[in-house]
Amino acid sequence: MSKIKELIKNMNKSDIEYLYLDNICTIKKGQQLNKKILLKEAPYPVINGGVSPSGYWNQYNFDENMITISQGGASAGFVNWQKTKFWAGAHCYVVELKKDNINYRYLYHFLKQNEKYLKNSQVGAGIPSIAQKSIYALKIPVPPIKVQEEISRILDRFSELEGKLEEKLSKELALQVIQYDYYKQFLFKKSNNAVTKHITDIALVKARVGWQRLTRSEYLQKGDYYLITGTDFTTDGKIDFNTCVYVSKERYDMDENIQVHKNDILITKDGTLGKVAILENEPGKLTTLNSGVFRIKIIDDKIIPRYIYHYFTSKYFKDFIENVKTGSTIPHLTQQKLVTLNIPIPSLNEQKRIVNILDKFEKLSNDISEKILDEKELRKKQYEYYRNKLLDFKEVAVNG
Repeated sequence: MSKIKELIKNMNKSDIEYLYLDNICTIKKGQQLNKKILLKEAPYPVINGGVSPSGYWNQYNFDENMITISQGGASAGFVNWQKTKFWAGAHCYVVELKKDNINYRYLYHFLKQNEKYLKNSQVGAGIPSIAQKSIYALKIPVPPIKVQEEISRILDRFSELEGKLEEKLSKELALQVIQYDYYKQFLFKKSNNAVTKHITDIALVKARVGWQRLTRSEYLQKGDYYLITGTDFTTDGKIDFNTCVYVSKERYDMDENIQVHKNDILITKDGTLGKVAILENEPGKLTTLNSGVFRIKIIDDKIIPRYIYHYFTSKYFKDFIENVKTGSTIPHLTQQKLVTLNIPIPSLNEQKRIVNILDKFEKLSNDISEKILDEKELRKKQYEYYRNKLLDFKEVAVNG
């Protein structure tokens, strides 16, 4: 850091020029590819409005080492750096320089610093988007090129360390998940004297039927009745009630079979299939479901709900979903298919033993996941701290 301190120390106020982005770069929009033709494996990622590639393609329309900004969708305003050649879709902006006194990575770090502003510039009630003028309206401090290069070098180093840590931690987490899944599968397979039972013999399986479907206009931001949707599921098998919307009393009262209570198991049935949660306690408010979630209520007092919950998170159930799901673009798990499921049910004591083991394993896995997230967040904050410090030239204003 001593080199950059020396460079900034020797700068004068007149050494920094503040330019609107429309003076230094051009924002190009990508070209749409039909989602139906995208591939799971191909040489080039297709970058659209999301954080991750929307698919892969055999051709590219932009070279590697380019800045992209999500143009449309929930992530509109997200700034990213494309390390490889890629196909930019219609919901992707690509930033190209038109001045040679700007370091391109310096521009990237500046845009990343202003990502929150860009996301707050979203417009549109349906699919949110950001206009090019919102990007062009940003004003970037332009110090001498050597200063830009040194700032970029320092911030790139922090980005590199963050990336390496994320890769390492992600591998650790993936290994943990594989070990957990294997052990879970082993326990269910080796369960002593298990009797196969049909799901409808041990549980009530219910979802909101078609004529009861809710429209988004019926979602309330405040109220007395929670509505659980697929977005409220957490990665550790719970429901985050802080993210829930609300519905009216009339909508809550419409079907008591989808009113949620303690020990209920919930499973998503549309889009991202098979997310599972269990209600370990009675919800803080009266709660119902939208049409994208099944309620599984255990009706056999010789079956422990957490045993069924763990079975639903096992590879056996995931394989079952893969075999019975319908729909090509948006997959669905229908009630007609779900009720064909058979589950191995051992004795009550064996269920308790399996639940006890898997609860401990799940806690260990969640603790590791939490640690990984904490370490990633710490590294991210470190990068953001130095980025904000290095891109703030207020101290220079007192010089010269």
